[in-house]
Formats: sequence, structure tokens, C-alpha cells
Amino acid sequence: MNETVGIVGAGAWGTALAQALASSGHRALLWARSVELAAAIQRERRNDMYLPGVDLHPALVATTDPAALDPCAALLLVTPAQAMRAVLGDLVRFLTTPRPLVLCAKGIEQASGRWLSEVAVDVAPGWPVAILTGPTFADEVARGLPTAVTLACADAGLGRALAGLLGSERFRPYWSDDPIGAQVGGAVKNVLAVACGIAQGRRLGENARAAVITRGYAEMRRFGLACGAQAETLAGLSGLGDLVLTCGSTRSRNTSLGIAIGEGESLADVLAGRRTVAEGAHTAPILLQRADALGIDMPITRAVNAILYDHAPVDAAIAALLARPFRPEE
Repeated sequence: MNETVGIVGAGAWGTALAQALASSGHRALLWARSVELAAAIQRERRNDMYLPGVDLHPALVATTDPAALDPCAALLLVTPAQAMRAVLGDLVRFLTTPRPLVLCAKGIEQASGRWLSEVAVDVAPGWPVAILTGPTFADEVARGLPTAVTLACADAGLGRALAGLLGSERFRPYWSDDPIGAQVGGAVKNVLAVACGIAQGRRLGENARAAVITRGYAEMRRFGLACGAQAETLAGLSGLGDLVLTCGSTRSRNTSLGIAIGEGESLADVLAGRRTVAEGAHTAPILLQRADALGIDMPITRAVNAILYDHAPVDAAIAALLARPFRPEE
């Protein structure tokens, strides 16, 4: 049965998800904070600010009215990770009953160090929460190219129901009962993509990139298991799959940020010139804090954080990684 699904956040990813839902027969209600952006989407049937070149489906409707989301069967929250608490807090006041919240951002809240699922429970207690994550470029999803994702929910029945609601022939959710593992993968891979970008910006070669991906995955696995994640989740779409995509393409916002840093630009200058958010830059310090608190060694993450926030010279940080003692592979 076709349903009305709300998508909160009209950036590239939110618009792509709305397009996928509308194309599969649902009414996709896309909430935007900007009146101008919502009006442009309705008038031009495009979102050229964030997702240029995509003609939007007629069943995709843009709005700035939070109360318009009340009939929705589920809400997909596609705001930046650091804005999710405030946006969700504003929205729930206009909604009469709880319904599933599907969190589509990747990261850890800097102010609290909490997973986004924990933030959602703080803001909307009693509302079911699921995580949608995995290897996705927004423009490919919007153009209907085949995509597989993880849909993680502690309630297996709800996870299956949401997979049926959100899935289609070209957008395939695989459900999981491990929301922590799904969030670990999404958060850590962004930091590792910055590291891959730095290596690329310094012209260190493809061997080095492969080493960063592989040893970075070892960091992800150590950290995830210490947080209670399942090893199978980390080896799946939300972990290894997303890591391979994000680290393997200059289209990744995090990789491209790393490339700019590796080429000598400052973090402030790179961020100032962007409309979109590279979550890895925000996640690195809080990820390192959590790892240190758990006693987990994450040397690549530490090097990225040192370069971004401690003014460590890129070459010195790379030299420190290469000077680490030889050890068994894990």
C-alpha cells in the first residue's frame, strides 16, 4: 500500500530519498527549512542548489510547514548530525502521535558524545527509531541506479516493515537488529575518508590508500566491538561497504575535504567554501574521545584529528604513522 512518507531536510540526500520514495509510488513530503528552496522545488521541479540535473517526480511535494508532516507514516531525518537534536525538537511539537523515526545522518553529536539514536530518544521518548545507512551517493539514488543499504532497528518486526515501506526494485534495504553497529560504520568511515583524501592530496599513491582503508577498517572493528556492535554489521553495507565507497571516490565530501587538506589548505578555508557538510571533520574529535575512554587504539583517527584540530603538519602526522612499531595483522 502506498503511504505518505516525510523527509526532513532538503539537501542532496534528503531530496534523493524523497525522489526514490516518490518514484516507487509513495507521496514524498519533503520538509525544507528555507522558504525559497521549497518554493523553487515546487515551481521548477528541481533542487539545483543541492542536487542539480535531476527532474523531480510529481509525487514529491516540498513544504516548510512542520504540521504538514503529521499524516506521514514515518519520518526520515536527513539533517546534518549536529543539527538533528534542534530540528527534531522543533518538529515533534507539531506532530500528534509517535511514528517511526528513520535517522539518515552519519556521525556522533559533538556536544554530548551520544549516538544519534540516543539523541532521538532524548528528544522524542517513546518514538520508534531506526537507522538508514550504507554506501550511497545521493545523485545515483535520485537517478534510480541500483543501491543497497542497511536498515537497522532493535525491533526486528519494525525493521522488516520499514524495509517494505522504503524499499523498491532499485533501492534495496537489508534489515539489521544492530543500530549501534550501523552507526559506528557511518561515523568512523567519514573520518577514514578524510584520511584517504589526505593521502591522495599528498600524492602517496594507491598502495597507501589501500593501506588506510584496510587498517582503518581494523580501527572501525576494534571500536565497534567495544561499543557493542556485531562484527557482521561492521563487515556489511553500513561498515565495510560504506567505507569502500566513501574512501574510493573524490565525489565523497569527506575524501575531497581530505584532499584539500593534503594539498595544503586549512580546515577553516575548506569549510568556508562549502554549502554541504563533511561530517568526518565534526566526528573526528568526539570519536577519538570515545575511543580513548574505551582504551581503543585508533592511530589513523588520531592522526586526522591532530591534523584538523591540533595544527599538526601533515607530513609529520604521516611520518608518525609510518614509524609505528611493526605488529601482527588483526
